[in-house]
This record gives sequence, C-alpha cells and structure tokens, in this order.
Amino acid sequence: MAIDHHKDIENGIEKGLDDLQKPLIQQAKCVDSEGDDVIVSEKNGSIGMVLISTLVAVCGSFEFGSCVGYSAPSQSAIRQDLKLSLPEYSMFGSIITIGAMIGAITSGKIADLIGRKGAMRTSSAFCITGWLLVYFSKEAWSLDIGRFSTGYGIGIFSFVVPIFIAEIAPKNLRGGLATLNQLMIVCGASTAYLLGTVVTWRTLALTGLLPCVFLLVGLFFIPESPRWLAKMGLEKEFELALRKLRGRDADVSQESADIQASIDALQYFPKARIFDLFNRKYTRAVIIGVGLMVFQQFGGINGIGFYASETFVAAGFSSGKLGTIAYAIIQVPITVVGAILMDKLGRRPLLMTSASGTFLGSFLAGASFFLKGQGLLLEWVPVLAVSGVLVYIASFSIGMGAVPWVIMSEIFPIHMKGLAGSLVVLVNWSGAWAVSYTFNFLMSWSSTGTFMIYAGFCALTVLFVVKIVPETKGKTLEQIQASINS
Repeated sequence: MAIDHHKDIENGIEKGLDDLQKPLIQQAKCVDSEGDDVIVSEKNGSIGMVLISTLVAVCGSFEFGSCVGYSAPSQSAIRQDLKLSLPEYSMFGSIITIGAMIGAITSGKIADLIGRKGAMRTSSAFCITGWLLVYFSKEAWSLDIGRFSTGYGIGIFSFVVPIFIAEIAPKNLRGGLATLNQLMIVCGASTAYLLGTVVTWRTLALTGLLPCVFLLVGLFFIPESPRWLAKMGLEKEFELALRKLRGRDADVSQESADIQASIDALQYFPKARIFDLFNRKYTRAVIIGVGLMVFQQFGGINGIGFYASETFVAAGFSSGKLGTIAYAIIQVPITVVGAILMDKLGRRPLLMTSASGTFLGSFLAGASFFLKGQGLLLEWVPVLAVSGVLVYIASFSIGMGAVPWVIMSEIFPIHMKGLAGSLVVLVNWSGAWAVSYTFNFLMSWSSTGTFMIYAGFCALTVLFVVKIVPETKGKTLEQIQASINS
C-alpha cells in the first residue's frame, strides 16, 4: 500500500498557470482499500506561502541566467582592460561549465545532507565569492577562479531549485510553478545582456550579487521542503512546514499521510548502482536522456549565447549592442509561449519544431559569413547574421531549452532518478563546456564552417526525436516507462 501511495504522489497530474486561480485544496477523490472512490472534504487552503517560497527559490534560477549571460556583453571590454588573449578569454568564458559539472554531481549529496534550503545557501555563498573575485580581478587567474566558483554555485542551483519547487507545490500547481524555473533563467540571462550594454564589466559583476542577496534573505522566511524533513525523520518540523505551506485552515492530514507513505515506500526499492544504467530495461531511457542533452548542447547554444556580441561584430556591425539587446528581448516571451504549448501540443512537436528552427537559424548565420568571405551581397551580410542568430534563439527558447529537462524528469523510474539524472546533467554541462570553449577557435578557423556544423547537429536532432523520443504528454510515469521498455 505504501508503494501505491508513493506512485500516486509521483504521478500527480501537472497543470498550467491557469490553475493558480483555483482553490488550492478542493474536494478530492481517494481510493479506499476495496478500490471504491471516496469523497474527502477538505477546507480551502492558501497558496500564498507556496508562491512566496517559489519566488524566493527562483532567485537562484535568475542567478543561474545572470552567470551564463555575463560573458557575452563583457567579452571585448574584459579582453581590452586585462590584455587577455583569445585562449585566455575562452578559458574564462567556458570554465563556468566545469564548475557547474562538479556542482551538479555533488548537488544531490549536499541537498540530502543539509536540506534544500541549506544547498541554496551553499550555492549562494559560492556565487557571491565568485562575483567578488571577478570584480576585483587584475589577472586572468583570478577571473578564472571567480568564474569557476559561480559555475559551481549554479551547478547546485540547476539541481536543487526545481527539486525544491516540486517538493513544496501541491500537485495541481506543480506544472505551472515548475515553468518559472526556466523562465527566470532566461530572464537572468536577458538582464545580463541588457545591463552589459550600458554598464562596465566590473559593475555588471556586482549586479550578479543581487539575486543571491534576495535569496539568502528570503530563505529566512520560507519553510524547508516537507518531504526532506519527513525523509530525515523530523516529524514535528515536517508537520509545521506542511501546514505553513498549505495555510492554517487547510486539512493536511491526507497529504501528510501520503508523503509519509511515499517516504516509507523508498525502502522497497533497491539502491541504484552505476552499472544498473546499462541494464537492458533502462538502456533506452538513458539513450533518450543523454541523447537529448548532447543534441541540445552540440547544436551550439552556449557558443552562440556566450559570444553573441562578438559574433555580430564579426558579421560586420560596428557594435554588437543592438543585436545583443534584440537577443535578450526575444528570449523571454518565446520561452513563455513554449511553456504554454508544452502541455497543449506535446513534447515531440515542440522539439521537432524547435530543432528545425535552430537548423534554419544556423544555416542563415553560416550563409552570411560565406557571403562575406566571397565578397557577395555585403549589404545583406549583417542582416542575415542577426536574423540567423535571432531565429536560432527564438527556436531554441520554444523547445530545445526546456523540453529535454522535462523529458529527463519523466523517463526514469523513481529509484533510478538520482543516479541517471546525475549522468544526464553531467553530460549536459560537459557538452556546454566543450561548445563554449571551442567556439572562438572554430570561428577563427571558419565562421561559415562553425555554423554549418551546428546546423548539422540540429538536423540530426530532428531525426533523433522522430526515431527515438516518445511522446510523454498526458501519460503517467508508469505508462511512459512501460512504453519505453516495450
């Protein structure tokens, strides 16, 4: 019976932001031991603390975006002020992903040991330290240490923020609130792009401190994840946290029992080992999860995103500011559209549409550099370059940015999620490092060739989705996993 309760929580139906207008707790159906529906009447609760807690947590997501977006508008100024060579700046731009890889690998242990709030505090401390090192830097080595430190911090954020939101949200709001994580990452990156066009690179580094400060202050006023407290055996704290999240007038007895049952059910699952990932029953899920992350990264997103400003200059603009501003503005509304469409159109259509659009964007950008190299239609070169990059970013934002993470959370069984998720996150950050580090070298070799390579990976993404990736919209986790195994 404990396992059944656990699955019910795990497979709660996720709904969109429209559900924020509905009462948090309504009359609910549950199933008795004989399988008959029983109506359970509960008092209306409050979503106020859930919303506040989510807004505090996504300050970490905003910080994530700020760190990632920092290098694009600051490249030329940092290289000029500190006399950095291209390899030195490429190391600075990409070392954040190395820190993030290590942060992602250790994040699960940290979040389990000191709690979700403790993990967010740890992450904030690393980010604050990193930004201060960048601000006071006089040499390349201090820049790199600072960038690595912020990378480690956002590696933890990339794991713990969505986990925390999922664990505090009632199941009827989980889908809508979960979209705020990706949206705030995009907002953070866009803000860094925009601010970087009007402030110095040192001042821009100081602005990266603000999300961490808001997060650290906010954590004093929100509860810890009730599920983590229950897992740690802190029953009194668990009840207080759950009641604080649901409101004084809410009847939390049923939800409390379900959470306790889900924690008890974990003892029935064997401890996952690394070699279990190669078990035949999990192979296809691993291929799907890893494959989507490989194609997401090797389609070129971090190279194009980290160095957008310099790409526009290389295409013939006197300054990359106008293109960078357009880049920043376009991401946010398109990400909102993608979040709305995810549960309406499904995962596969969004992925195929997104990958097709990134192919077109890469091809247009590559064509612009080809025309420039051949001395043809030179007046069209900057327009094609900006159009290609903006088409790429808009297309990536609507699907390839968020959908791989959603599918990754759906395809693995509960006892394999930690291990398999760590592998998938590691692959993602490894690909991000490889692309961000090699981008400038590839552009020096051949700008046309660079974007055509990315276009090739985008085309392969469409084929991969068509042949391998299942549609997961509207299915329970068991149905998804059964279809993958079949």
